[in-house]
Amino acid sequence: MEIVSWESAQKIVAEAMRKATADYRRPICVSVVDKYGFLVAFGRMDSTPLRSIEISRRKAYTAVRMLMPTDQFLKMLMERNFQAGYFGDDTLTALPGGNPLKDAAGNILGAVGVSGLAASEDQVITEAMAELMKAGKV
Repeated sequence: MEIVSWESAQKIVAEAMRKATADYRRPICVSVVDKYGFLVAFGRMDSTPLRSIEISRRKAYTAVRMLMPTDQFLKMLMERNFQAGYFGDDTLTALPGGNPLKDAAGNILGAVGVSGLAASEDQVITEAMAELMKAGKV
C-alpha cells in the first residue's frame, strides 16, 4: 500500500470516535488525509464544536506535510522560536492532535487529525490510530 485507502481511513475514523467515547466520554472530529494532504475520510460526532471540523483537517494536513506529529512540530517551533507561518503555508497548525500514518516499514501513507478534546487528549487518540495503522489492524 502506498497511500491510506478509503477503507482504512473509514476504520480509523470509527476507531478514533470509539476511543474518544470510551476514554473521554466527549465528542470529536476526525480527519484522515492521504500522503499529499488531501482529505480521504472525515467524521464528526454529535455536539462537537464546529471549529473542530477545520482544526482536525489542519492537524492531519500538518502532520503529513511536516512529516511529524503535530506535538513535535509545536516543540520544534518553540525550540527554534519559529512561527508556523514561516513555512509559507497558512494551513499548517502546531496544535497537538495530528499524527502521520505509517506502514510497518515506516512509509508514510497519510495522517490523522483529531479535534474536540484537550490537545493532549487529541494527540493520544492520534497516536493510538498511528499504532493501529503500523500494526496493519486498520
